[in-house]
Amino acid sequence: MAANWQELADRTVQTLKENAYPGRGIVIGLTPDATRYLQVYWIMGRSENSRNRIFVPEENGFLRTEARDPAKLSDPSLIIYYPLRHEGGAHIVTNGDQTDTIWEALKQGSTFEQALATRTYEPDPPNFTPRISGLVDLNDRQNAYKLSILKSNENDESQTKRQFFHYEKAIAGYGHFISTYVGDGNPLPSFAGEPQLAPLFDDEQETARFYWDLLNEDNKISLLVKTIRIGDGTASLTVINKEV
Repeated sequence: MAANWQELADRTVQTLKENAYPGRGIVIGLTPDATRYLQVYWIMGRSENSRNRIFVPEENGFLRTEARDPAKLSDPSLIIYYPLRHEGGAHIVTNGDQTDTIWEALKQGSTFEQALATRTYEPDPPNFTPRISGLVDLNDRQNAYKLSILKSNENDESQTKRQFFHYEKAIAGYGHFISTYVGDGNPLPSFAGEPQLAPLFDDEQETARFYWDLLNEDNKISLLVKTIRIGDGTASLTVINKEV
């Protein structure tokens, strides 16, 4: 079984290496030593506005996107947001302002799924970019982590496909990967199918560098790796912003 996991993970790595534009991506899983959950998130961009961003960690453990050069920021609506927030033992990662929707819902005793039921894909025709989201909740005894993707139904803006993936048990040394797109195009083709198995490492910085090096040099912008220790809930963060 483990050999099959590695084969699947290798396939994901090769696909990412060959994909010029997977867009924004999330990987969630477990370190090989099985002591920590990892959340990986990256952003990519093709336009000057999209590329004009950096990740900025805050002292409270949250992380926001920010314009590298505020003078060049033309439309902040879909590119400035909080990819990371947490509430108690629940750690949220998303590709948009649905982070805040989930965060507010959890504070009020609602759920990840109920929060996302109030949202749809992004209003950016003709792409209708999917909203991808993930959750690690140390208080959830049924699920190790969850992933979700909200997307249009074959670019029909009147319909939203709502897909949720619950992983009851994590696999040491692996995570599951989703992205907004499966490649470049016009319109950009949305991610399809189930999340894909992907490798993770015990060292947070090794994981960050591994995925950063896989991404297309021209289009990658920023990447983060968040580590959540299962035993006591302590978290740490590694951030890479592209040098310009």
